[in-house]
Amino acid sequence: MQLLKRLVHEENGQGMAEYGLIIALVAIVLIGALGLLSDGIGKVFEKIGGTLSDEATSTQ
Repeated sequence: MQLLKRLVHEENGQGMAEYGLIIALVAIVLIGALGLLSDGIGKVFEKIGGTLSDEATSTQ
């Protein structure tokens, strides 16, 4: 009975659950943002790769 009373009045686990929900929400937002920006990011990396490739072939 003492354990049940302590579980009802203890709130330490509640704070951890809230932090977990906030972290999950931030992760979902970041994944969505990366999904929207993936085409632009891919083009930037392709341009960088092409420039590096051109520089490597021109120095040989």
